[in-house]
Amino acid sequence: MSTKSIMGMTATGRRRNRSWPEALKREIVAASLVPGASVSVVARRYDVNANQVFSWRRRFRDVPHAAAVKSASRLVPVMVTPEPGDVAKQPSAAMETIEIDVGDYRVRVGSEVDAQALRRVLDVLERR
Repeated sequence: MSTKSIMGMTATGRRRNRSWPEALKREIVAASLVPGASVSVVARRYDVNANQVFSWRRRFRDVPHAAAVKSASRLVPVMVTPEPGDVAKQPSAAMETIEIDVGDYRVRVGSEVDAQALRRVLDVLERR
């Protein structure tokens, strides 16, 4: 009888045991301890049973939370503000342009373009 594994079970009906390196176990535990993380989502990401993740969390519970989470990525709020002298360097609305490629032609248009004139130019270029 073949002992090929199917969905974690072997053909003989016995469960297949996987060996997980301790570093990977700690990585999975750290990912599950990130604020807002779901153990079931983390378990699916690593192809582990959620109950196994809870077991590893109990095993590594003596490890300080900060040390376990240290390897996990975190989002940090960022606020971008211009430097006081940079406000004058920003382009004004009149200086903004867009580029339109039509076949072999490129048309650069400023924000104050007459829409009817632009339509006529684009119509001519589309016919070529």
